[in-house]
Amino acid sequence: MAADSGTRWLTAEQQDTWRSFLTGVQTLLSAVEGQLARDSAIPHGYYEILVRLSEAEGRSLRMSQLAEASTSSKSRLSHAVARLEERGWVERLDCETDRRGQFARLTDAGFAALAAAAPGHAEQVRRSLFDLVTQEQAAQLGTIMAAIAAAHAPGTEAANTCLLDCDAAAEEPGEA
Repeated sequence: MAADSGTRWLTAEQQDTWRSFLTGVQTLLSAVEGQLARDSAIPHGYYEILVRLSEAEGRSLRMSQLAEASTSSKSRLSHAVARLEERGWVERLDCETDRRGQFARLTDAGFAALAAAAPGHAEQVRRSLFDLVTQEQAAQLGTIMAAIAAAHAPGTEAANTCLLDCDAAAEEPGEA
């Protein structure tokens, strides 16, 4: 490639790391997606929505909060919630204080579907990720991914800086 003085090209080591990262993430997500589809007929994106709702107070979140929590665009989330409504797993409720706002609420049937899918999903995640790395590596991965997520959070400009106090993070294992 022609040298461009403004381009910060990846080193050979960075290129190898990037390609390993892509392959690893794609392989992991494929395994998790395949297990959910095979065993529960639930796409991973729908599963994530059900999980987020199950963890929320009253099993309910504003659609905008749910979109942010599930890292989906509002239009993509709206489509997914419509499919989950068809299954009877989620219902939309109007916001009493904001006529434009809506809530998504997990129904009892949706909670039951999630509860039925969760054991197989957890086992697949363990088999595809946590059984393959040490506890220390899992903690490092959690710290790394939290830094990446924080750098790209809404309203945050991604910068070429470490967003975590690396010394403190090394002392306290992150949640994986």
